Amino acid sequence: MIIVNDMGKIEKLKTGTTTVGIVCNDGIVLGAEKKATMGYLVASKVADKILKLEEHIGMTIAGSVGDAQTLERYIKAELKLYKLREDKRIPVKAAATLVSNILYSRSYFPYIVQLVIGGYDKEPRLFSLAPDGSVMEEKEYFSTGSGSPMAFGVLEDGYKKGMSTEEGKKLVARAIRAAAQRDIASGGSGIDVTVIDSRGFHKIETQDINKVPA
Repeated sequence: MIIVNDMGKIEKLKTGTTTVGIVCNDGIVLGAEKKATMGYLVASKVADKILKLEEHIGMTIAGSVGDAQTLERYIKAELKLYKLREDKRIPVKAAATLVSNILYSRSYFPYIVQLVIGGYDKEPRLFSLAPDGSVMEEKEYFSTGSGSPMAFGVLEDGYKKGMSTEEGKKLVARAIRAAAQRDIASGGSGIDVTVIDSRGFHKIETQDINKVPA
């Protein structure tokens, strides 16, 4: 989103951001804080950085808000076309490859975003994507945004292979809180956490996240 400030200078609204995705034995857990910034101004305390692409796929965003919103519309349209043509929902890996191709097609004038795509088809899958279209499957966890160094520290300390989504929710909340305490561009009014499992996409209620120990 492009904004002209009081000095006539064009600025982009950005989600300074900490987002996290982890692979659990029974699903994927995605998390993000809620602050959006414009330079030194907190432009929003309630930005939604976990997007539902399909019932079985979610995506976290970090970077330019306008680029992320444009990408969201583009991706959702392509996923609907896939479902109409193939008469089935798209596999998580295929969705990640599709987004990678969209990003690569704009590599000379890139979308300024970092993305994490997670979902569940036959098993939980997690992918990280960069603005140049590079895509990597993450077998354990990943974090994006300005607060990611702090989040990675918590994830490396607390992640265990085979952990449940219940355990994963606690770890994601801890990682986001740690980043928000140290990164000035992360924070806002709270934390969003979403679980994607064999039953679909489930956003965790705020009051339940608040009960998770710090």
